[in-house]
Amino acid sequence: MNTAAAPEQITHARILKIAVPIVLSNATVPILGAVDTGVVGQMGLAAPIGAVGIGAVILATFYWLFGFLRMGTTGLVAQARGAGEVAETGALFMRGLMIACFGGAVFIAAQSALFAGAFWLAPASAEVEGLARDYLSIRIWGAPATIALYVITGWLIAVERTRGVLVLQLWMNGLNIALDLWFVLGLGWGVEGVAVATLIAEWTGLALGLYLCREIFRGRAWRDWGRIFDRVRIRRMMSVNGDIMLRNVILTGSFTTFVFLAADLGDVTLAANQVLLQFLEITAFALDGVAFAAEALVGKAVGARARGDLRRAALMCSYWGIGWGVLLGFIFLLCGPFLIDLMSTAQEVRAEARLFLVWIFLAPIISAPAWMLDGIFFGATWTREIRIAMLQSVAIYVVALAVLIPLFGNHGLWAALMVLNLARGLTLGMRYPRLEATVGR
Repeated sequence: MNTAAAPEQITHARILKIAVPIVLSNATVPILGAVDTGVVGQMGLAAPIGAVGIGAVILATFYWLFGFLRMGTTGLVAQARGAGEVAETGALFMRGLMIACFGGAVFIAAQSALFAGAFWLAPASAEVEGLARDYLSIRIWGAPATIALYVITGWLIAVERTRGVLVLQLWMNGLNIALDLWFVLGLGWGVEGVAVATLIAEWTGLALGLYLCREIFRGRAWRDWGRIFDRVRIRRMMSVNGDIMLRNVILTGSFTTFVFLAADLGDVTLAANQVLLQFLEITAFALDGVAFAAEALVGKAVGARARGDLRRAALMCSYWGIGWGVLLGFIFLLCGPFLIDLMSTAQEVRAEARLFLVWIFLAPIISAPAWMLDGIFFGATWTREIRIAMLQSVAIYVVALAVLIPLFGNHGLWAALMVLNLARGLTLGMRYPRLEATVGR
């Protein structure tokens, strides 16, 4: 039975209510990384630091293959809410959890082959690889929980309960940090202690996440197997998620290419670019909040067939996203030299990074439209268009790399990255009028 969603005005306050907890939640992520590095750093050896770092990157790469569960869940659940299909929101949640459990089980079963492949692609010293394998052999048992948390996060965003996302992150990261300190510094467990701390945080985080989504389990929808395994709905979900997965792989490959090409420009330039990339990470953390708000609000408008609400959500979220992008750009321009000095003590790296600071000023401003349009199109689940636009953008990016790097070196590399983000915004922006035209009246 469908129950029409109660109309709710799209306001600036509503957008910020969704966006701000996401920004605060994202801000806890680098803190955890710093603590993980810091506690193993107290052992006085380089190998444990490298082992935790490379192990975390390997798992993050594997798990992000299922990152589509976060984006796909948000768009589909928001649309079901807008259409008043309460039962479908529960069914979508259960389908996502099943995929997460299956994916996690595959990772656990195939761990030996996966780790061997990872170290073949990114070889390390025997000592670092040995410690990293110890770390990975513990952390991999958290795979089902970590992937399931993508579903939970996506569902909470869709129902506009992002304070729950913040609570979840604060719990997981806070517990992880406390256990890091106890297991490594108190009990002397070393790299294994960091892994066990994270494993406990992941599974307790899953338990808390299920509690935050407890309303799903009050009715019968979560065990309505006929609806959950409905072929038409499963095909739509798989189509949406497949497009998102391909888009994520292409985008990740584009940024990886940037890092690899920077390595060819010399060690100092590579190090300077790594410092400057942290500014882009901050940009992503900030713009994600408004983009997620766009996903939830646009998805609900599309589900309700409310073209006016779609347009209002798209415009108001874009105003906030572009405004935050401009603000970040000027903050980076004014505070960039100070922040660069905090991140590196090497004078040659500091000097090199300052030469390219202008790109960090431009990056949030140029990138904001792409972030906002991603959120709008994810919310509308126009994922085929997202995939095609990404392919077109990367093709433009490849041409820009080929032309600009030989002419301008590292400035050309950064210019090409700006071309990529500009192209992402333009290719989706050209498709927006058609999206709006298909929604209601």
